[in-house]
Amino acid sequence: TRYKLLLQIVLGLIIGAMMYLNLGIDIIHIPFFGVIHFGIWFIPLAALLVVTFANAVNITDGMDGLAPGLLMISLFGFLLLSMSILDTPLSIFIALWLGGLIAFLYFNVFPARLFMGDVGAMAFGAAFATVGLLTGKVIALIIIGLPFLVDGFSSLIQILGVKILHRRLLPIAPLHYYLLKIGWAEPKIVQRAWLVGIMLVIFGIWLAII
Repeated sequence: TRYKLLLQIVLGLIIGAMMYLNLGIDIIHIPFFGVIHFGIWFIPLAALLVVTFANAVNITDGMDGLAPGLLMISLFGFLLLSMSILDTPLSIFIALWLGGLIAFLYFNVFPARLFMGDVGAMAFGAAFATVGLLTGKVIALIIIGLPFLVDGFSSLIQILGVKILHRRLLPIAPLHYYLLKIGWAEPKIVQRAWLVGIMLVIFGIWLAII
């Protein structure tokens, strides 16, 4: 696990450095305040987001259709944002990614016949964070990707509780398993998560354009 995390950090730093040095990207759009230039500090910020979303999407990928469905909804939001700033290469990339993801989701919904696995989920999470960084809409990325972050954070709380306090802080983690434990059916959890994802995409897009 340590080596996996170290590799993710290195990859995140490489992605951030390529954006900053090769593409000259160091901006973050803050709603109501405008664009802020982070300079070289953009590199560790990019690494943090890449590592966070890589693990958050992987943790969320615990139920049939949950992670890929939320990712599909989120990417539709970033497709609209990339089109609004006339970033054609990024728009094409997201559109192609969506095409493959929708085809995969057809076989991944309950009961699943295909599975993403750690490699696919982590790669998709890192790519999702990269898309948000390329648009400069990091606040929108956090809002739109909030379902992943909440699920991942619930798992992190549980891990820290066991390692530091030597006890579980939550009955079970991540969140989607807790909902399953209290009696929600798996398709119900996934469908409700998709609805939350749709609302957050709408809110995230609104924040990105003001």
